[in-house]
Amino acid sequence: MVQPPSTFAQYRVLLAKDLRQEFRTREMLTSMGIYALLVIIVYGAALALIARDVDIVTMGGGLLWALIVFTSLLGLGRSFAHEKEQGCMEGILLVPLDRSVVFLAKATANILFMLAVEIIAVPLFYFFFMTGQPAAATLPAIVAPLIVGTIGMAGIGTMLSTITMNTRAKDVMLAVLFIPLIYPLLYACVTATTAAITGNEFWMDFYIMPLVLACGYDVVMLLVCWVLYDFVVSA
Repeated sequence: MVQPPSTFAQYRVLLAKDLRQEFRTREMLTSMGIYALLVIIVYGAALALIARDVDIVTMGGGLLWALIVFTSLLGLGRSFAHEKEQGCMEGILLVPLDRSVVFLAKATANILFMLAVEIIAVPLFYFFFMTGQPAAATLPAIVAPLIVGTIGMAGIGTMLSTITMNTRAKDVMLAVLFIPLIYPLLYACVTATTAAITGNEFWMDFYIMPLVLACGYDVVMLLVCWVLYDFVVSA
């Protein structure tokens, strides 16, 4: 009797499928990268006339996370595009596997794609808006909130993208559901990122606690998504 593949093997196959598909077409990475560049250009136009009157360092955390959220929405909205257009989702659901493995593989792929875009977008943001200001010694600490925030947004976004996959105005519905749900995570990550960028003497007080809250939020929400995904994808 042939043994069914393990859960990890199923996860690895599904993740490899998403990665191969994206590296072959580069649709999501290209669109997210171009969109991030366009948002930076809009920031430049909006702040050009008031740059001398605005403390860009204090605003940097909020502007950076607004860039990440809107860029992520574009990618998350496309995360199930191939499965829907080519009827792959029905084929995947016919396979006797744990539906939560589908969620885990897709969320992992979204995390990797979002991090890849952030590796390009964050240095560009710093180059265009913050090179005129002295860099704080604590600036590298922005990596932790970026990773924690990306993991949470990718997990929640994958769940919501599945829910809105078959709706008419799926992009609008995804944004309407996504932004309120990630608000606590977004607030914590903006606070921690701003503390790392400014780097004042009390920066740790505004860095550690929001980062811990963001990690707790990720754990709770990802577990909820994991448990509910079987019901959502089968509905």
